[in-house]
Amino acid sequence: MRYRALGKTGLKVSEIGLGAEWLERHSAREVSEVILHCEEAGINILDCWMSEPNVRSNIGAAIKGRRERWIIQGHLGSTWQGGQYVKTRDIEQAAAAFDDLLKRLGTDYIDLGMIHFVDEEEEFHRIMEGEFYAYAGELKEKGTIRHIGMSTHNPAVAKMAAESGRIEMILFSINPAFDMLPASEDITEYFKEDYEEELGGIAPERAELYKICEKNGVGITVMKGYAGGRLFSAETSPFKTALTPVQCLHYALTRPAVASVLAGYDTPEHVDQAVAYETASEEEKDYATVLANAPAHAYYGQCTYCGHCAPCPSGIDIAMVNKLYDLAVMQPEVPASLKAHYDGLSANGGDCVECKSCEANCPFGVVITEKMKKAEILFR
Repeated sequence: MRYRALGKTGLKVSEIGLGAEWLERHSAREVSEVILHCEEAGINILDCWMSEPNVRSNIGAAIKGRRERWIIQGHLGSTWQGGQYVKTRDIEQAAAAFDDLLKRLGTDYIDLGMIHFVDEEEEFHRIMEGEFYAYAGELKEKGTIRHIGMSTHNPAVAKMAAESGRIEMILFSINPAFDMLPASEDITEYFKEDYEEELGGIAPERAELYKICEKNGVGITVMKGYAGGRLFSAETSPFKTALTPVQCLHYALTRPAVASVLAGYDTPEHVDQAVAYETASEEEKDYATVLANAPAHAYYGQCTYCGHCAPCPSGIDIAMVNKLYDLAVMQPEVPASLKAHYDGLSANGGDCVECKSCEANCPFGVVITEKMKKAEILFR
């Protein structure tokens, strides 16, 4: 298992994580089997947004005596009322639900205290300027939560969080289908059945979000990496072709700022399917060729940092050069840190001999030699 820094939190998280939502429909024994299998595979981060009491207790029992090996995302504002989940901004209700989470998980702290499910810009401002963020801040001061995060499906909200200086990491939905959709406050937009009329490449606001998070040191953990499983079937995929779990994971993990993809598992076998990413070949990870050859796709001309352009005869890490360039042009002046990173590469844009073998390999038709020239000019 490989581990990545989660922004500036100082935490190192497994790049494959556990999104525990699916565990709601399982017995205590089955929950324990999945969690122990995750541990054996080296997974060290789990997200528990669910307010349902039994699943919280089952997770707590499964990690008993091994709490310290887990980095836990626990949510503020997810409550259980009248036998069902209710999102709330009422401090008294949120505090009671969070205390219940601590008790049932058998812990006195949560690593990542997530302000739960903020998809509207107006609500974001109310939270950040009002008592709800203050409540999260008090929990951090006490050490009850170690870092303040936020979960959202809306890139506009995520961008505001990343630029606020007060949200340390974000739980965000990332997959090739969702990345084509523009920002929306209506969550149903991200789960609709027919994308075909909106196949327009990566939405600019989503591409910008990932770069802003990378620039600001705001780590991303990923939810909905499989789009609820719809990407595994040609019938339900907007691309009219199927992707594998490994390909979906590779797509998310090649976005800037992404530290971990939190996949859902019903069984230990599902864990194995995700963890297979760690030993997968480049061919098995290759989502780019699949999407480029799909009956419906719209990524032409866009670098997705997939690395399909390799190998470069000059040894240039083309995807990294493109990523550094894209981060730098977002800002009025090239940051010294990005220039240092570029200069520290064993080969960079200035080493391009314009053989164009990379362009022949690129499934999306990116004019890479021109990007290398632009990078060299920008960073010199």
